[in-house]
Amino acid sequence: MENTIDLIEQQEKLQLAPVQHSAPVTNIINNATLNISQSAYQGIREFTQEQKLYEDKPFIEANTQEISIHHLKNDCIIPVFSKDNEKTIAHQEFVDIAQDCIAKIFPHHSFNQPEIRVSHQIKGRTPGAIYKNAKDLLDHERTQYFERMAFIIKIPSITDSINGNELSLTVGGVRAYNQENLYNKKTFEKFKFFVGFQNKVCCNLCVWSNGFVDDLRVSSYQELQSKIMNTLTEYNAEQHLLEMKEFSDHYLTEHQFAQLLGKTRLYQHISKAEKQRLNIPQLTFNDSQLNTIAKDYYYDESFCKADNGDINLWNVYNLFTQANKSSYIDTFLDRNLNAFEFSKGIQKTLSGNSDYHWFLS
Repeated sequence: MENTIDLIEQQEKLQLAPVQHSAPVTNIINNATLNISQSAYQGIREFTQEQKLYEDKPFIEANTQEISIHHLKNDCIIPVFSKDNEKTIAHQEFVDIAQDCIAKIFPHHSFNQPEIRVSHQIKGRTPGAIYKNAKDLLDHERTQYFERMAFIIKIPSITDSINGNELSLTVGGVRAYNQENLYNKKTFEKFKFFVGFQNKVCCNLCVWSNGFVDDLRVSSYQELQSKIMNTLTEYNAEQHLLEMKEFSDHYLTEHQFAQLLGKTRLYQHISKAEKQRLNIPQLTFNDSQLNTIAKDYYYDESFCKADNGDINLWNVYNLFTQANKSSYIDTFLDRNLNAFEFSKGIQKTLSGNSDYHWFLS
């Protein structure tokens, strides 16, 4: 996509308008739903004492930059569907709705301010500055929005520990305008949303299929809120933690890890027909990320191999989620889920039964 927008595109596609809910985000949940949601999180330790201090690292890197909710609300324009000039649900509105849902599900817990990262800045200018050189534009003559946005919201009082790593419950989402057809009339808008955990040691996210919706399509604020609420109430945090804790009980030898990594490199070059014939499960990580995993096997301070070359699957899983930080925003959550499914498949292979045996054969 071009990094600038000409005047015609700007007039057709963008609207300089304040962000306002066309209708209030109503409380669409009854007490029964809240009771279900509370039971879904039983079994997780809740800490109210002072928390450990960890180095603050971004949950995604790649080509992203950190941005505040205030900047989104006050300094960014809102894209519209150009055929009918209907506004999209803005990035900041998605974040606000998620915060409203968290407050309803966890009324007795506080949560952190959202961490927001954006990429693919789309620039424009006001009509009065049409003939100015770019270097001469004043701040009020520039317009911008960001094509892609990811955010997380931590709930630091709900935590657990795996292999000595403290994890905190985390909610987040992704919005990518490049997955919308903004040149058409308004239709269903697409979002990605998850509830899972963040490893405080490295800020890697732990996403599970039960808590992730990769194609959340909505037509209104109320529908977006309803689907987020459904995801939060249906998520089984205790089961997610149990499955991740099992990683710590399974190990790869140095030879097995080398075999695994070699096969992941070969996977990139196998034809689709051959993958289907061999029934090889999907792996979405690219060569650059696999190189990062190989390097971190030796040098990562938290998840590297043991002195004898062995490495447990919890560390392998975190090597993958760490490498995933180089993904673009629109593929970040999908790849994070793939890291969990791949690690779980390798675990089952070590136990003697899995479609992932090709990677260790």
